[in-house]
Amino acid sequence: MFDTINSFIDTFIQSLGVMGPFVGCLGILLESMFPILPLFVFITLNFLAFGQLWGFLISWIFTCLGCFLSFLLFRLKVQTWVYRKIQERGLISKETMDIIANLKFEQLVTIIAIPFTPAFLVNIVAGISKMSYRKFISSLLLGKVFLVYFWGFVGVSLVDSIRNPIYLVRVILLLLIAYLVSKIINKKLKIC
Repeated sequence: MFDTINSFIDTFIQSLGVMGPFVGCLGILLESMFPILPLFVFITLNFLAFGQLWGFLISWIFTCLGCFLSFLLFRLKVQTWVYRKIQERGLISKETMDIIANLKFEQLVTIIAIPFTPAFLVNIVAGISKMSYRKFISSLLLGKVFLVYFWGFVGVSLVDSIRNPIYLVRVILLLLIAYLVSKIINKKLKIC
């Protein structure tokens, strides 16, 4: 079964030709705005098509760009309207919005770095809250490094990650490193 999937992926990548980079970039960009699209598939395809270094860089740049555009859309275009609707319906209290806006830098980096966190939801909540641009962008750039590496690593070596539990230990270590690095950066840059 895995050989069939691997063969299909190879054939698909080769059939894209020069359009491959555009498909990978566009897919990742759109996934940040439309959560129904599978990010791990696009990252895996980029890693397989362009290798670990270029696949990582392409995936990281475009997932950060997509998340920032989504954040910007909600911040500039619909923040007031969404915030008003949320308050009218009592969906989220003002206190909850304040908690979100006042998340510590390392907490936000950790949330973004967790592979199963819905990026679209984080972008919306950050966009409609009073979170600073600097904190969001900084945590996005750092947190997505770990997320992209995780999905590229797991996607490319799916069979190995199922058979060998050491890969799960590596994921936990990546999250711990993301938290510690964000703490250090927070102290140095005084983001929060």
